[in-house]
Formats: sequence, structure tokens, C-alpha cells
Amino acid sequence: MVKTSKTVGRCEEFTANDVEVLGKAPLYQGFFSMVKYRFRHRLFAGGWSEPVDREMFERGHAAAMLPYDPVRDCVVMIEQFRVGAYAAGCAPWQLEIVAGIIEPEEVSEEVVRREAVEEAGLEVGELHKITRYLSSSGGCSETLDVFVGIADSRKADGIHGLPEEGEDIRVRGLSREQAYQWVESGKIENAASIIALQWLQLNYRKLQEAAQDLPLP
Repeated sequence: MVKTSKTVGRCEEFTANDVEVLGKAPLYQGFFSMVKYRFRHRLFAGGWSEPVDREMFERGHAAAMLPYDPVRDCVVMIEQFRVGAYAAGCAPWQLEIVAGIIEPEEVSEEVVRREAVEEAGLEVGELHKITRYLSSSGGCSETLDVFVGIADSRKADGIHGLPEEGEDIRVRGLSREQAYQWVESGKIENAASIIALQWLQLNYRKLQEAAQDLPLP
């Protein structure tokens, strides 16, 4: 039986209840997986679409965090090789914020604290949630939770990562102004980093004021 949304009329907002999944078949299972969906959905003009086939890239969900030092007005970023950037013709070594996949029974706050240690050698204090977004909703189910975390940028140095996971990560400490200039110039190309740095550019004064009453980690 097909469920329908409760709201009707010209301004109707469709929900998951206005989709009928006709089939779901695994295509590939590796580090990530691919699943083929067959479905139909309600149309804005009324009625239902014809059956649609789509391959879905399934990679779980992730969390990312920009370490920020409000005392020195500095951020900590990491640099590592990204095969997707290489294949897209972008800079193969990307400037990013720390991030990781959310494992079963984990919450996103735990993930970004763990990844800050593994990828940047940093302990992070207070976390500020920015947003949750879909990385590419047309063919991927992944969502990312994005944070800014309070940290001591003086401890940002060296090469980090887990060799058993093929990680070779260089830590970069830089001023907030420099990092935002790289957003404006296009040097920073990945969405989570751009979102976090844009949010920080709008809110850094509030974090600096709040930090006067908080010890750094």
C-alpha cells in the first residue's frame, strides 16, 4: 500500500510517504557500496511518475570539525591526497578540516574529537554545531555534521594519520583571515571546509568573547 502525505492542496509539501520503493538491489560492496533503487514518486502536477532507476552511492554518514583558537584568531587545517580531487582535475592535495565516518554506536561529537587527535594531534574543547547537510543528494545518501571546536593552535604541527588506513596528513595552522581568503580565492575547494570557514567568519567575535571565560583544552 502506498502512503500519502497528510498535507494537500496547491502548497503541498511532499514527504518520504510520497515515494514508493519498487526494488532495491546491491551492486557492489567494498570500502563503500553501490545499491540500485527502483522507485516512483508523486508529481507536483498530480499523479505519479513512471518507475525510475537510480544507482546510489552508500558511504555511511560523517562528521567534520574546524579547530579554532579564539585567543590567537587562528584555525587548524589538514592537507592530504584525495583521489576524488585528482580524478576531478582539482588540486590532488586538498586543504580540509578534520573529519571521519560515524561508526555504529557513535555520535558525531565523539567522531570529531577522535579525528582531531588522529589527524591533527589536537585535543578539542567546546564544540559548536554548525549544520548538517547532504553531500550529493542526487546519488549519495551521505550526510555530514559540521562543527567548530575550540583548540590551542600552538599545538598544531607535524605529520599525522593512521598508516594502516593509508593516511599521510600534514597539519597547517594559519590565521582565520588567511583561511577565509583561501575560501574567497578558491584555493579551498571542499564543501565542509568552506561551510565551516564561512560560519566562523560570521561568528568568530562571539567565540572570542565566550572564550574569555573558558580555558583552552
